[in-house]
Amino acid sequence: MVELRLSIRALQLPTLLILCFFLILGNFHKAEARIRHHKWEVKYEFRSPDCFKKLVITINGKTPGPTIQAQEGDTIVVQVNNSLVTENLSIHWHGIRQIGTPWFDGTEGVTQCPILPGDTFIYQFVVDRPGTYLYHAHYGMQREAGLYGMIRVAPRDPEPFAYDLDRSIILNDWYHKSTYEQAAGLSSIPFQWVGEPQSLLIHGKGRFNCSKSPSVSTDVCDTSNPQCSPFVQTVIPGKTYRLRIASLTALSALSFEIEANNMTVVEADGHYVEPFEVKNLFIYSGETYSVLVKTDQDPSRNYWITSNVVSRNRTTPPGLGMFNYYPNHPKRSPPTVPPSPPAWDDVEPRLAQSLSIKARQGYILKPPTTSDRVIVLLNTQNNISEYRHWSVNNVSFTLPHTPYLISLKENITGAFDPTPPPDGYDFANYDIFSVASNANATSSSGIYRLKFNTTVDIILQNANTMNKNNSETHPWHLHGHDFWVLGYGKGKFDVNNDTKKYNLENPIMKNTVPVHPFGWTALRFRTDNPGVWAFHCHIESHFYMGMGVVFEEGIERVGKLPSSIMGCGQTRGFHRP
Repeated sequence: MVELRLSIRALQLPTLLILCFFLILGNFHKAEARIRHHKWEVKYEFRSPDCFKKLVITINGKTPGPTIQAQEGDTIVVQVNNSLVTENLSIHWHGIRQIGTPWFDGTEGVTQCPILPGDTFIYQFVVDRPGTYLYHAHYGMQREAGLYGMIRVAPRDPEPFAYDLDRSIILNDWYHKSTYEQAAGLSSIPFQWVGEPQSLLIHGKGRFNCSKSPSVSTDVCDTSNPQCSPFVQTVIPGKTYRLRIASLTALSALSFEIEANNMTVVEADGHYVEPFEVKNLFIYSGETYSVLVKTDQDPSRNYWITSNVVSRNRTTPPGLGMFNYYPNHPKRSPPTVPPSPPAWDDVEPRLAQSLSIKARQGYILKPPTTSDRVIVLLNTQNNISEYRHWSVNNVSFTLPHTPYLISLKENITGAFDPTPPPDGYDFANYDIFSVASNANATSSSGIYRLKFNTTVDIILQNANTMNKNNSETHPWHLHGHDFWVLGYGKGKFDVNNDTKKYNLENPIMKNTVPVHPFGWTALRFRTDNPGVWAFHCHIESHFYMGMGVVFEEGIERVGKLPSSIMGCGQTRGFHRP
């Protein structure tokens, strides 16, 4: 009997070893990550995305650029050849936290020197989380010239919602003036505002009414040009579609709608959302959403896809596309007129949507209950030496010639203003509803030095611009981090009462968030990613005019910097390959 027991145990041991081997092998296979290589040529080409021909920045001849598709944990390698001939370049990987690679965030003046004309630069980073992200130019105002695209990262584990097919749509606004002309106007005395965009694009396609410019020849504006044929999303009836909707507008907040088809919001900036249904999806520059759409409408016709400006007096015509129910012809117009958009100046439904976005049950990462530091950022417009600026706490941000990451890590002195910006403003006496003189406004390259591995609260406080009874929507984007959105409110933030209303149970995490007119938005994040990170308004002209700040955290923990990011400012003598 003893011999029999021993023999059974002897048989069990190899079996257990084999089982363990296959379990380990299975987990290894699941964790296996790929290296995905991309080779891009960035150059100017003549294009007519809204029928009006102008110089556009393309990637391998395309705008929007190619979609980067990857799986969670993969390494992305992008070789960028700058063929712009007369312009520098940098590309930001919007929503990718760059853990361990802060030098590849792609923010010129903050994390790297620009890529010079004719040079080749290699970005290499890990996409550590699944979700919907973006990439775009981050030099001057190049983003609005067409250099942008989407990053789609598939999860390794099942998602908490089901769908049949996965599609992407990037929304944009479009100017006919070059970025140089716009920047020159913004930097002029007297100030020359960029104005409202001429068109709205749906995945790179729009339609400008050429008859509004009778002096322009058909060589320049031609509505028969196939480059500006309407965007068409063909769908099969009876299916559920995941639509990844992103905005990279230069100025406009948008309302996105698919006629007769409601949308269920399930993801925001790479995080799962407790599902809620919308007719209009309000979306701000730098945001991404995933929505589920059931193609359960009358299959004998097509439906409109519309994009409309909100939060600004609407003078730009709507962007129009086609939701094409197969087998209807994709050019068959719907039998209806496009749906009417929401009132441009009605803040309530936009605020309501912001408040509806909560973390999905089962995927909640609760924030710390308290913070170690609170920074209140008052968004103001100012005149400094007769030049018009956007400012934060009366300080208009200016980029240094030597990127912060390099000067801080290499201990280069004198590269930027050592005086940090203020943590707040005159809360008691500042009237956010009036045009303020802001006589003490100044420009500075100073930054916030944050203690590593602490919790920081940011309160974005909106205020009146230099025009009476006017406050604009500002979408703020944080590099290198996601943050918890603790709350939104109207009027002036009350530190004694509004903090009691914070959502600490199921706040969504995002990387881009709006602050609504005459309102406030409260954020919380952990300073756990060593590096130097920009936090700025994602409206191109606003950031160009100084609406941003920079956070440094754990610089001593940053690894050896690659020499490829150097070569400008006080790093001109540093070796570059």
